[in-house]
Amino acid sequence: MIVLGYNGFSRGAELFGRLYGATGVGRNLLVGHDAAAALVIDGEVVAAVEEERLSRVKKTSDFPAHAITWCLNSAGVDLDQVDVFAFPWRFSPTVAEEMISGICDSDMPVTAKFDALRSTGELYTGMLSPDAVYHDFVERTGHELDPNKLTLVPHHLAHLMCGAYLAGGGDAAFVVSDGRAETLSSVMGELRNGVVRLFDETAVPMTSSLGVTFGRITRYLGFVPNNDEYKVMGLAAYGPPPQHNPLLQRVVRLHENGSYTISTPRDISAYYALFDELFGGDSEKREQFDFRVKVAGLAQHMVEAVTAHQVRALTAASGLDTLLFEGGLALNCVANTKMLERSSFTGMEVSFGASDPGVAIGAAVYAAGLRNRPADAVTTPYLGPSYDERQVQDALAEYADRVEWQEEPDAASIADRTAELLAGKNVVGWFQGRTEFGPRALGNRSILANPAFPDIKDIINLRVKHREPFRPFAPVILESEAPRVFSMGKKTSSPYMTFVFPVRKEYQERIPGACHVDGTARAQTVNERQNPALARLLRAFTARTDVPCLLNTSFNVAGEPIVCSPRDALECFLATEIDYLVIDRFVITKKGS
Repeated sequence: MIVLGYNGFSRGAELFGRLYGATGVGRNLLVGHDAAAALVIDGEVVAAVEEERLSRVKKTSDFPAHAITWCLNSAGVDLDQVDVFAFPWRFSPTVAEEMISGICDSDMPVTAKFDALRSTGELYTGMLSPDAVYHDFVERTGHELDPNKLTLVPHHLAHLMCGAYLAGGGDAAFVVSDGRAETLSSVMGELRNGVVRLFDETAVPMTSSLGVTFGRITRYLGFVPNNDEYKVMGLAAYGPPPQHNPLLQRVVRLHENGSYTISTPRDISAYYALFDELFGGDSEKREQFDFRVKVAGLAQHMVEAVTAHQVRALTAASGLDTLLFEGGLALNCVANTKMLERSSFTGMEVSFGASDPGVAIGAAVYAAGLRNRPADAVTTPYLGPSYDERQVQDALAEYADRVEWQEEPDAASIADRTAELLAGKNVVGWFQGRTEFGPRALGNRSILANPAFPDIKDIINLRVKHREPFRPFAPVILESEAPRVFSMGKKTSSPYMTFVFPVRKEYQERIPGACHVDGTARAQTVNERQNPALARLLRAFTARTDVPCLLNTSFNVAGEPIVCSPRDALECFLATEIDYLVIDRFVITKKGS
């Protein structure tokens, strides 16, 4: 059985921009962002890629035409061979009725209700309805799709199926929490023997979205909502934990069943005024670092308190040992660690597809049947395009007037040569194998450096990434070495950078470039099976330097998608102060450097 999952709408940016002002700073506040495609054959995910990696438009919500074409071509499959097309949104007529009722039952003035109904009607008929989804596919692919082959999967269910598949398909309790799905923002329940049971009483409506509220605070602090929330998480570490939190006192109400209500105005000026009142802010203070740190700490504390409240209720309702956490909130790795360590769950999984790229995988897995997952299916984030030696050489030839290169004879030689470069204060672009899926660079499209240098963070932030100096970097380390360097708690590995760990005191001075200001690190663990090239490099680097890890950040600059092709890598290399570029067995330098 062949299933193609995909996420994205041709008219998303246009309609949300015109009807709801989702432009400029608010450009990502729409349905379908992080467009992607994934292919499942006989129960196994064989290919997946975000549209942004190919179109080079960051967080695009467009129909994923490039991603679909690549997934099919990579497996030698034609559209007419696909058995099911799975889409991770189900705006059924019943959902539409709920949307209409929500507007009619609101406390908006009558004229505002009519405006909202008109906008919702145009959005539904032009983009969200089953007919609109079907016609969008046909128009963008030219394929006369049998309507019976199109399966619409509820958004939160697609999130859950992605996490469940990548965790191995076993029994688990789950929390899914993000900005919005069709009408809800968070659900909980359990998965037993491949059967999902929702705890309906714990569901949280979209009007109380924790993700949306965190996004509004992100915007209030001068960042881009639904994009820069990780900056707020990083800022929070610069201040002490709050003694009292006005958000929990005035904005959030926790209910005994594990649900909650969050009350913030929808209008931007209104919630700015509310936050100014709560935080003692104004337009000048919002630009001050210390004020931003204080507010970020309160926002992070709110997320941790609300998710802990959910987990307590889930623990009481389910006797299972493992917790799955998926959705956009699951990218908050600081909260993830506290959720696990402060709960009675013995294990917790957060996938590399936890945010919206993953719903393309989840929709396909749902349509293929989670129970049909082969027992020996390989769980790997390296699901995107790779490039052979001829393609690399062609790209190098195209830039021959600006770069020069040396070819190493084999994998061991390239690891030794790269380790030699990284032993000094060099920044290296590392490009190997298939592109990783999801928002984290996991060692195939990475920028690497030696974390032993205290100023290496500043060098990369300012000269390479062109981003704020307070931003931390993650270490990548061999799985076998991780417990020696980090206090891992209940975790034995962390392959997807979805948890943070305290750096043991004896190593904080040895790897200052990989330590955040609070002495923690969002570590990625690697073993030979997961990524042999990266594991080989880590062994060579540690043998040469006695430094147990490398600093790892995504191979891109601020505002750009992670590089995908050799040409993307060369463009980024030439536009920044990266010292060396390693593509497969080629070590590349800039002419005249």
